[in-house]
Amino acid sequence: MNVGRLIKDNVSDYGEYPLLTFEDKEYSNTEIDRWSNKVGNALKSLGVKRGDRVVIQLPNRPEVVVSYVGIFKIGAVVIPLSFLYSAEETAYIYQDSTPVVVISAAEFMEKVSTGKASTPSIKHVVSVDEAPDTLLFKDIVDKSSDKLEMEDTADDELAALLYTAGTTGRPKGVMLPHKALYANAEGQSETLKGPLMPGDKLLSSLPLSHSYGMATMNAIFYGGMKWVLVRWFDTDLIFEAIQKHKIKITTQVPTMFVMQNLYPEPKKYDLSSIRFWVSGSAPLDEQTRKDFESKYPGKVYQGWGLTEAMANNSCCPFDRPYKPGSIGRPLNGKMRVVGEDGKPLQIGEAGEIVEGGSVVMQGYWNKPEETKEALQGEWLRTGDMGYMDEDGYYFIVERKKNMIIKSGENIFPREIEEVIYQNPKVSEAAVVGVPDQKYGEELKAFIVLKPGEKATEQEMIDFCAGKLTSFKTPKYAQFLDALPKNVMGKILYKDLRKMG
Repeated sequence: MNVGRLIKDNVSDYGEYPLLTFEDKEYSNTEIDRWSNKVGNALKSLGVKRGDRVVIQLPNRPEVVVSYVGIFKIGAVVIPLSFLYSAEETAYIYQDSTPVVVISAAEFMEKVSTGKASTPSIKHVVSVDEAPDTLLFKDIVDKSSDKLEMEDTADDELAALLYTAGTTGRPKGVMLPHKALYANAEGQSETLKGPLMPGDKLLSSLPLSHSYGMATMNAIFYGGMKWVLVRWFDTDLIFEAIQKHKIKITTQVPTMFVMQNLYPEPKKYDLSSIRFWVSGSAPLDEQTRKDFESKYPGKVYQGWGLTEAMANNSCCPFDRPYKPGSIGRPLNGKMRVVGEDGKPLQIGEAGEIVEGGSVVMQGYWNKPEETKEALQGEWLRTGDMGYMDEDGYYFIVERKKNMIIKSGENIFPREIEEVIYQNPKVSEAAVVGVPDQKYGEELKAFIVLKPGEKATEQEMIDFCAGKLTSFKTPKYAQFLDALPKNVMGKILYKDLRKMG
């Protein structure tokens, strides 16, 4: 199964319709299909062969969509890279993945050129706008045929090489075969059936360079939905698009909800069309969710996933009562909670969540030891600690690496963070363990206050002491203007631990 078939099946199953809207221009599903054929042929004319790797390093725009699909169709491998990566990070990933073509834009050419200089495998750089020493995307695509015979790739043939955002070190290349992308799209679409119908409108500003964004794209193709794509996150852009296009569902990450809670004019736009706000990529604290739902229409539903399993691996069912704090139920039915010995635990017992099934990666590119550590037989170790309740809903209590060990006892930072978020002065918070002679580790809270608010360290410690045992009350509190985060808005706990 070539995952490039998703767009062809979309045309066959749903007929021609306006699939994609970007900055007020519509693109039909048949247009996306033909345009991606032209991209595939253009890349073949540059010498790209089955199995070759092609980097796409752009913000959201239609050229990213058709490039992904065109690369899939010719059996090459997509490497989506964030345009926010530094020149050093870009060069490292180029050297690690050895692409033959890079597609980017003039404003990013300095870092692209730096990476290309140390990567002999790169034969061509293609730009979506005029840039020195590059091929113009429009020129090479326009002269190519829109007829393309799709490669008959095997299910386990590599389709995408997605680099993790690097919360714990150098980014790792996650190897995802065609079957993983297809199974993920199928699982998401099955979850959406019922409350959402073909033709309903979904809005996304998620970067297509991330697995969450790519997974959303594939699910839209599979389910026949209409897609309003926003270049990047901006509250006014998002709210204006919801009002204009009568959006029914949107996909976001927790940081976006925090920023929208701080938006000074929550009634400025008519958001009455929206029914579902889906949160993924990182846990969303309950206080932020409650504050959001008190200001805006629709309901917030949490999902969960990781790049190593093509993202979007579980979601709270839209047609069932919401369970606060839950990441929902598996999209493909292959999740369980295990103890240190790898054996399944009982309902309600906390352990490591593991993921199985067709969505799981083949491994990390050029990293056999890390692959061996992550994959245990058919199961992927996610590093997330959680439990399952009697209804099959999963709950995450903490990232295993973020767990604090104080006097031999395990403490989950998220439990403390949920308390800090209840303080009306707090916008964001994160808790880490810092070295302590007596207990081994002691608790320290890093806090971002809402605009205009003031507080003292002791005030925050006292607030926690009123709601937590003394053992779990932070000993220290430090105020920051912003928490360190990666390109997807995940808090970088390793950077906070370095602050001590």
